[in-house]
Amino acid sequence: MEGVDSRSVASGAVDDGPGEADAARPATDGGTLPGSDVGDDADEPDRVVCHVDMDCFYASCERLRDPDLRGEPVVVGMGYEPGETVGAVATASYEARAFGVESATPISEALDRLPRRADADPADPDAPDPDETGRYLPVDMAFYEEVAEEVKAVLRDCADVLREVSVDEAYLDVTDRTAWDAVGGDDPEPSAAAGPSEVRTLAEGYARHVKQRIEREAGVPASVGVAPNMSAAKVASDADKPDGLVVVPPGSVATFLAPLPTAALHGVGPVTERALAERGIETAGDVADADPETLAEAFGDRGRALVRRARGKDDREVTPRGLPKSLSRESSLPRTTDEERKRETVAALAADVARRARERGCLYRTIGIKAVLPPFDVNTRARSLPGPVDDPDLVEEVALELLSEFADDEVRKLGVRVSNLDFSEGDQATLGGFEGTGRDRGDDLDRGGPAGRDGREGTGATITDWIGGGSADDGETGHGDSDESDTVSEGEAVSGTDDAPERRTDDGQASLGDWS
Repeated sequence: MEGVDSRSVASGAVDDGPGEADAARPATDGGTLPGSDVGDDADEPDRVVCHVDMDCFYASCERLRDPDLRGEPVVVGMGYEPGETVGAVATASYEARAFGVESATPISEALDRLPRRADADPADPDAPDPDETGRYLPVDMAFYEEVAEEVKAVLRDCADVLREVSVDEAYLDVTDRTAWDAVGGDDPEPSAAAGPSEVRTLAEGYARHVKQRIEREAGVPASVGVAPNMSAAKVASDADKPDGLVVVPPGSVATFLAPLPTAALHGVGPVTERALAERGIETAGDVADADPETLAEAFGDRGRALVRRARGKDDREVTPRGLPKSLSRESSLPRTTDEERKRETVAALAADVARRARERGCLYRTIGIKAVLPPFDVNTRARSLPGPVDDPDLVEEVALELLSEFADDEVRKLGVRVSNLDFSEGDQATLGGFEGTGRDRGDDLDRGGPAGRDGREGTGATITDWIGGGSADDGETGHGDSDESDTVSEGEAVSGTDDAPERRTDDGQASLGDWS
């Protein structure tokens, strides 16, 4: 949905509850603003789950770096360079998709459908028409992960419970931040979001708040789906792309899903879609009407799970995935060259990051900083240690030393990160051992190669990084379950199907694995 308007955001707290209830609760007086203290006055309230899905993320990142790409067909991939014959599309913008170019399209086919802009020559009658050409760019994972960090910073601030699925996708449980209560007392305003929500709710306002913060602070658009459970929220985020906001309140999930094709259901890939079609089941409503035991005979427990989800039932909780690979904290500033203010900010961030690492019982091998220069030039610097440590003073010392490179620069944001985390018990490197190491200027915080927005070198990305990578987990392998492995129930992975290798998504972007 284009041009989302700015609105005040109200929030009320409710306890965690089952995935689908009978109906949204009636409006209550005195909604609260985000971050306010909230009450606990409902016995069986409904969860509020947001699924945040970045729109054509790599193309959006490239447009952030080069605004001239906005409105242009943009293809991010590999294999289009002179002399290259093998490659595939990682992301195709919506303008490029109009020419039939999608994620995982072989690059040779993409070039046939949408020639390179560089090959267009108005003076050459045999050259492609410039209006029917696109901009082809190489994958720059270091850059995309920097933008993803900006998005993650917003999401972590907006949700107490966050499940990062991939570099461009996450679930948020915001039940403790907002509620399904209608806004407007006895005369609530109509909903401004797509979907079955008829009146504006606190949940809609909070989701719009999250969406607008992502675009304002990270500079890239996102589509957000809001529902009382995970699978419905994911379907909702795909329902009005790009830049969409779809709200599916309790009591309306099954109705919302019913007319959609089976491929839209969370966990249905091409193999299952074809198998269902062979049984005359072509919509989510058909699945909901099916006998669970009959589908169980064909698909095992997944068949029962599909029926439950098509009926609007999904009791899974939003839970974090695995252990983090890094811990970071960032702070936005008014544009400043004040060296003392920059040092004070970095010192405070370093103390907070070191405290969080100690609370989690983890050691770290790398200490780094981020300095964002106006307008949006992200620079990272890091230093590797000879072994894992837990030393808050050292984090501050190293971070301030790395900051000295930007002593004369105007900055708009600063960050501190510890990475290469170690959650196992073991000997720590000594400070004396650390003193003998050199300074890795320009290193990315996690990879030891050049990073940031001022260059593409050193990304180390290969086609296998984003085509056919990852592992199945609840149907969340990457980002588009309609073309992922047929994985439905918690912890149940299905192998031996032809659903997994394709890795294509409805949003025109291939998956690149986990964010964390």
